[in-house]
Amino acid sequence: MKSFHNVLIVGGGTAGWLTACFLAKTLGAAGAGVRVTLLESPEIGIIGVGEGTFPSIRGTLAAIGLDEARFVRACQATFKQGIRFNDWVRAPGAPGADHYLHPFSHPSQRQGGPELLPYWLRGLAGDGVPFARAATMQQRVADAARGPKRFGDADFTGPMNYAYHFDAGRFAALLAEHGRALGVQHALGTVERVALDEDGAIASVHTREQHSFSADLYIDCTGFRATLIGAALGAPFRALDDVLFVDRALAIQVPYPQADTPIPSYTISSAHEAGWTWDIGLQQRRGVGYVYSSRHTSDERAEQVLRQHIGQDADGLAARALKLQVGYRETPWVKNCVAVGLAGGFLEPLEASGIGMIETAAYLIGFLFPFNGQCQPVADTFNHLMRERYARVVDFIKLHYCLSQRTDAQFWIDNRDPASIPASLQAKLAMWRARAPHRLDFISDLEMYPTSSWQYVLYGMEFQTALHASATDPARHAEAQREFETIAALSLRALADLPSHRALVAHFCARAAGAVL
Repeated sequence: MKSFHNVLIVGGGTAGWLTACFLAKTLGAAGAGVRVTLLESPEIGIIGVGEGTFPSIRGTLAAIGLDEARFVRACQATFKQGIRFNDWVRAPGAPGADHYLHPFSHPSQRQGGPELLPYWLRGLAGDGVPFARAATMQQRVADAARGPKRFGDADFTGPMNYAYHFDAGRFAALLAEHGRALGVQHALGTVERVALDEDGAIASVHTREQHSFSADLYIDCTGFRATLIGAALGAPFRALDDVLFVDRALAIQVPYPQADTPIPSYTISSAHEAGWTWDIGLQQRRGVGYVYSSRHTSDERAEQVLRQHIGQDADGLAARALKLQVGYRETPWVKNCVAVGLAGGFLEPLEASGIGMIETAAYLIGFLFPFNGQCQPVADTFNHLMRERYARVVDFIKLHYCLSQRTDAQFWIDNRDPASIPASLQAKLAMWRARAPHRLDFISDLEMYPTSSWQYVLYGMEFQTALHASATDPARHAEAQREFETIAALSLRALADLPSHRALVAHFCARAAGAVL
């Protein structure tokens, strides 16, 4: 069997170009290593309307060699410290808290000190203090529109954990430029036919422009069309509409009223009658969209809800409509073809899993690459790891819905129906009614979200845990209380030390332009 040296990525956008950059950097496309070619259609646009990411993106950008300031300037990027959830627990106007935050910084844990969550559950942080506010400085920092780092902090580091918001089209263009510099060969063409060999593997792809391309390994980044993995190889798609109901989205780009309008450093997710809106602040505009269930509302009503949510700033602005295929392929690697991005699966963008799954797939392809031509063992490993990760992301997303107390719309009532809750998530919730979530509940290599993310959402949604008497040590109650007080005091210092979010973004843009040393 021949060794593998040539990779053909079909499709551009974030999935195609991020994969191309990572493989070129990992496998040595610029030298004597694997040859990476990316074929994209000049006729097919990318789906992205504005992207949120998870903190793993910083490691990926560093791994492919992108400068942080260049990225921020080129992609109109801003910093993201978490997600604020409005009206997810209860309907607007109902008594009780109307929002909570999922911050990216982990709860404070001093060496030798107590884990704070059980002590917070005992009320030692004070009545009504949210866990995210009690256990980390980040909520106060983000609520004050401060950035997560200082001007002098090194690339991709800072006192607060963070990700980014950015313009998806600009990001794909930057990755394309960077990928070509890394040695990626770029070709234009619209795939019209995929030829298979006698074993059912891909032999070549043929374009409308009368060109043919052959490779050892094919990577399908053709989006929902899944031209290679689906149409040619028939890998089945597992729909998740019985668990995650949203299947439509409307998006509007909203300019800021003034150039110095403060930029929130978190995604704002607001719950509505049949889904939720995202509100993402970029440098010069907001990206606002409504993700909703077509079974629970009409397209006309959905646009009305979105425009009412935005207010008069939406007047005269067009809304872009998207149909979503929620689910994933349990075998995204078949023979000599592997799917990345939407071709492999899509889960609603509630917790920014989309690019995170692209990152995971690219890493796995790079590190599992079948140099000896033996695809099946690699495919089995890849399929297992991606399938398990998708299942865990589904559980995490469903967690937000099934704990809601809302009864004002059928969408929320249906989301609490046990028939729509995966058995794996039901088992977790059953355990956590008697004890708090612990890192041993999770297998790190299969998880996208750390233990703290589950804790922030679980208790932000006001889940009730009846702690056993042994969950905390009475002798350490005072120590835990002092730690909560210290976090609050240090938060005030952080507010004084960290720049405003907009000032931080401006500093990075100026640095990239050469105006800041």
